[in-house]
Amino acid sequence: MIKRLCSLPLEDLGFAPNLEADFIKNPASLLEAMKLPEQKDTTGPPSSEIFDLCQGSSFTFPYKDDQTRTVRLKRVIFRSNSIIGRGTTVIRVECACCNCPPARCDWKEKKLVLKMSFPSKTRVSERTFMDRCKELAQGEYAWVSNHLPDLIWSFDIPFRDGSPQANLGEKFKDYEMRVMRGVILEELKPLSSLKTARECAQVFYDIVQCEFSIYIKRSHFSSNGLSISGHHWVWKYPRILHRDISQGNIMVREKNGKKYGVLNDWDLAIWLDDKRDGPTSQFRTGTKPYMAHEQHSVEWKGPHRYRHDLESIFYVMLLLVCLYSRPDEKLRRYKNQSYQYQEWHQSDDRSLYLEKHHTIRADDWEPPVTTFFFGFLLWLSRLQDSFRSGFIDRGNFHRAVRKTAQLDRSHTQMNFYDEDTLGGHLSYEGIVSIVHVFEEEELETRGREWQLHLDNLRQKQVG
Repeated sequence: MIKRLCSLPLEDLGFAPNLEADFIKNPASLLEAMKLPEQKDTTGPPSSEIFDLCQGSSFTFPYKDDQTRTVRLKRVIFRSNSIIGRGTTVIRVECACCNCPPARCDWKEKKLVLKMSFPSKTRVSERTFMDRCKELAQGEYAWVSNHLPDLIWSFDIPFRDGSPQANLGEKFKDYEMRVMRGVILEELKPLSSLKTARECAQVFYDIVQCEFSIYIKRSHFSSNGLSISGHHWVWKYPRILHRDISQGNIMVREKNGKKYGVLNDWDLAIWLDDKRDGPTSQFRTGTKPYMAHEQHSVEWKGPHRYRHDLESIFYVMLLLVCLYSRPDEKLRRYKNQSYQYQEWHQSDDRSLYLEKHHTIRADDWEPPVTTFFFGFLLWLSRLQDSFRSGFIDRGNFHRAVRKTAQLDRSHTQMNFYDEDTLGGHLSYEGIVSIVHVFEEEELETRGREWQLHLDNLRQKQVG
């Protein structure tokens, strides 16, 4: 069987088109792959050492002006837990292109990664979102670029006629056709690279600032001139929902001696004003431990809202500060010992819905924050209180609507309820007031409009 498999083109084996992987043609390498690696105590994102045999392989992809470019694959640094050919793989790469002028390769000094995924053929590409964001992040709003991934090149490679993809598409008319989508990116560092709790707090604050700037709605505009400039820029922005915020997608950029939080992996994003683009393959979008609790319910039909992304940030923070003794060190677990929230990584949707429903709505909630991250306790408590108050307010509103309907009164008599912010409990102003201070010291606020807003907030508090 191995001999017959080795006679097939790589694409027919299910591998990425244009991948030149010598190991798959070498039976000795295939036998070597059967030897499972020893279990290691890893601190970074999940990676499958078994497939690192592709190290040294070359990959060629479409480039500018109908040319091609080739990179050499190095270490696999992330592989999602899914069927090979469906999940995302991130690999360190270096330029191996013969077309580059000698000693003048524009990628030579850069630390690069190749992200390969296989999304639906109709899904908007990550490059489309990032190009639009960076087009508008100019002048006084250039600070946003420090918090977005640096996408250097992207490409789509369709599966050829006669491939398994094409054959399935012909046999099953509702089959979701996919493409091999590649992105060359600047390599960023994971959360585990941070050294202090304050650095972690700054990264989370950066993510909140950037996320608010990208997708606050026009309806949230303030009537005072102090914050209208920032919101006006947001309105011009494409207004994007990320929809897959997780610990692995919150990264760190080091630049000129400073560290910036970066929200990575916009593969599942949608335009805020177009929520018709539902999850592919009829699955919920997101990473289960960090998805909003409503998304685990069998009754949830969407749409994905701004507050769902904010709830995901809350869970990323919660699991980090309760399950890690330091950013790069998980709590040591002894035999028959378990930690609260640890099972979220293996639980089913029903269990996660119940656990998160209790977490987000409990009256006397206090998370078991580790000593290193103790400063996050105030953040988590205040954020949880905002969510709890918002859902109570939301329940009261809908009960009032039902009562009005029973009395045959017009629904127009009811005030509009903002689902995105749970009636204002998760407003721009409210979240900023919580996360701009860590352990009684202010964090660094990016952007003039943010600083003006905080100045206005201080004036209100004094008044």
